[in-house]
Amino acid sequence: MNSSSSSPPFAAPLQEKYDVFLSFRGEDTRDTFTSHLHAALLRKKIDTYMDCRLEKGDDIEPALLEAIKKSKISVVIFSENYASSTWCLKELEHILGCKERYGQIVIPIFYGIDPSHVRKQQGTYTLEGLQPKKRFKGSRDEVVNWRAALEKAANMSGCHHSSKTGTAADFVEKVVQDILTKLNRESSSDLKGLVGIERKIEKIESLLCLSSPGVCCVGIWGMAGIGKTTLVDAVFHRQSSKFEASCFLANVREKSEQTGGLNQLLNKLVCKILKDKDITIDTLSVGQTSIQARLRRTKALIVLDDVNASSQLEVLVGDHDRFCQGSRIIITARDKGVLEEEVDNEKIYEVEGLSFNEALQLFHSHAFKNKSPTTNYTELSKEVVEYVKGIPLFLKVMGSSFFRCKSKQEWEDQWNKLKRFPSEEITKALRVSYDGLEENEKEIFLDIACFHKDENIDNVKRMLRIRGFYGEVGIKVLIDRSLISIWEGWIEMHDLLQEMGRAIVREQCIEEPGKRSRLFIAEDVYHVLTNNQLPATVQAIFFDWSKIEKLNLNHANFEKMYRLRWLRVNYPLLKNITLIDSLDLPNSLSYLEWERYPLKSLPSKFSPENLVELHMPFSEVGAQLWNKDQNLINLKVISLRSSDHLTEVPNLSQSQKIEWIDLYDCNRLVEIPSYFKYLNKLTNLELGRCRKLKTLPDMPCNVEFLDLSKTAIEELPSSVWSHEKISELDIRYCRDLKSLPSSSCKPNMSGTFSLCGCKSLCEFPELPRNTTVLDLSKTGIKELPSSIKFVFGLTTIELVACKSLVSPNEHMEFEIFGEP
Repeated sequence: MNSSSSSPPFAAPLQEKYDVFLSFRGEDTRDTFTSHLHAALLRKKIDTYMDCRLEKGDDIEPALLEAIKKSKISVVIFSENYASSTWCLKELEHILGCKERYGQIVIPIFYGIDPSHVRKQQGTYTLEGLQPKKRFKGSRDEVVNWRAALEKAANMSGCHHSSKTGTAADFVEKVVQDILTKLNRESSSDLKGLVGIERKIEKIESLLCLSSPGVCCVGIWGMAGIGKTTLVDAVFHRQSSKFEASCFLANVREKSEQTGGLNQLLNKLVCKILKDKDITIDTLSVGQTSIQARLRRTKALIVLDDVNASSQLEVLVGDHDRFCQGSRIIITARDKGVLEEEVDNEKIYEVEGLSFNEALQLFHSHAFKNKSPTTNYTELSKEVVEYVKGIPLFLKVMGSSFFRCKSKQEWEDQWNKLKRFPSEEITKALRVSYDGLEENEKEIFLDIACFHKDENIDNVKRMLRIRGFYGEVGIKVLIDRSLISIWEGWIEMHDLLQEMGRAIVREQCIEEPGKRSRLFIAEDVYHVLTNNQLPATVQAIFFDWSKIEKLNLNHANFEKMYRLRWLRVNYPLLKNITLIDSLDLPNSLSYLEWERYPLKSLPSKFSPENLVELHMPFSEVGAQLWNKDQNLINLKVISLRSSDHLTEVPNLSQSQKIEWIDLYDCNRLVEIPSYFKYLNKLTNLELGRCRKLKTLPDMPCNVEFLDLSKTAIEELPSSVWSHEKISELDIRYCRDLKSLPSSSCKPNMSGTFSLCGCKSLCEFPELPRNTTVLDLSKTGIKELPSSIKFVFGLTTIELVACKSLVSPNEHMEFEIFGEP
């Protein structure tokens, strides 16, 4: 509606039958302007009512009144003798009544007449005083109403033509464009059920830059069901009237996969733009010079919906030079990468989901139709909407599935069913995106769905690398295809996409979990471990042991899973948990993570040569994790943090690829082997809270991070002080540390240097010149070293609670945090 919010509500009109009703004075314009306007409207496929009969009487037939009432727009053509016809005046009065009651659009056209004459009733529009001459057969009240109608119509925004304003042909075109604009605006404003779409339409229209020259291409990107097609359809109908031609190619992906489909799409595009049904292009290019010339002369609005390959754009869009200046092209796709090949990045619009309140509104409209939900269903509705997360198609489908549920119990059953067995319509929409992936990306998608949702992206890439997949490029593809997203470094995946991925894995073998590629349900793992008939071909497992511990599984035999490379077991700290007595592992393992590993060592028959990462935090491992003759040549990461029974470091002398060793909070560890200095790829060593650790060997050349916080270390090796690559040294709360290496040892460290809580440390020599952050809080230091003024990269010094500090050195400027 074109009414303001302050206008009274309109009554519901009958179903519209016509787009436009023409009100005109026959003897003035029937064979001239009105006939040309009527023909032009019909050419634009605008359903127009024009009464071509001669007015033989003054009474308007009911059919004519009904035609006015059932038209979206009434066009009133004020010509010289329009007011001389009581028929015309009664039409006008009825038209304005329909505007008042139903919000009908009225467009006044002043053809060869000054609008002021109509407004002021001058010249041929003078009504007063003519009734005695019986020019009008109406009553005095009717004349008063007609005068009011003329004045009101003349005050409306309309179109005025005279000999000075251009040709009649140009005027007809101007009127047709105005009618088209209003019709499109009317249809686009009637966005029934399209919650939250208005601001998205406005964003796309701003990207189209309709007033700018040249050919502009805009990309619309988003996951399945997000509303891309609905959005561009609204924009298309709202803006197509501003172009000489328009074409909406729907389902480009699906149709191009059919035999000859891409060629048929090209033919349809050209025929639509040129309005010529006889054109046939036999090749996948617009080869004919005459066709190319006609295309360049036709300003067009083109929509290519659901494109999934650059080859489709190459054929249908090609070089933008084939189109007329001022043309606009809108492309929708699930794959941002396809759009990036054709569209400038700033012209790509990602369609966002609905807000929670918008999603709830849309869900309710389909779940309850015109009824308001009762409080019994409020919380359940919110739970469904939170699960769907603002995807319009899914909200509609889910809402409709609840409509037939008549009780709260039926609602709950339906909701539980949908979580386990999603709607076929939703699954089909999502599956298209997965099926279009290449093998590497399919495997990565399934790994994320089964194991890595809501995990750190860097860690996930590392896991994928261990699994033999190419995560750097694969994750980019999944993001571009709206299958995953990244939020502040964490991978997010829609719950429905995750469920689809897990369903794909389950479908690999419904009856026998051991024949699937991945296991992520504890009961399926238990089934495979206790089934001794067939060897399992599982490649990756992640499950929670607490879900099967009540089944009293004493022996866990993973060894028969000869293809297993990735095993991750969550073993939460629970009371009265049943521990397994023995374990077998396959030699194929590349990654093993077992939180609270319950045994003292790894299985004796297990050969860890293929292990790349080993994570056993809070484990029960003791003095010997594996046999001394084991050769862990591929190991890069080992974490045994918080393993209270660990008394010595497992033999890593052959692990020349080791990069990260985490022994944090291993309270019984007393010594770090001297061979550590030969582990030349070691970059991170975490020994914090190893409270019995008193000495430290020389560090290998590539160490960057060294954590010695809360250890019993008494002396810092000179090799650490002179190390050139350590960028973070943490010696906080090493209460037995009394001194640092002497000034004869050249300090080369850079970055962060923390000595907070080293109460026995009263002084230290020359400060490393590349230090950026120095924390001396709660130390016994009495005076800052003079070398501090030469540390030009120093940004922060923390001296909180340094009670022995007499005064800062003179002529030094720095910031002290806390109270000195």
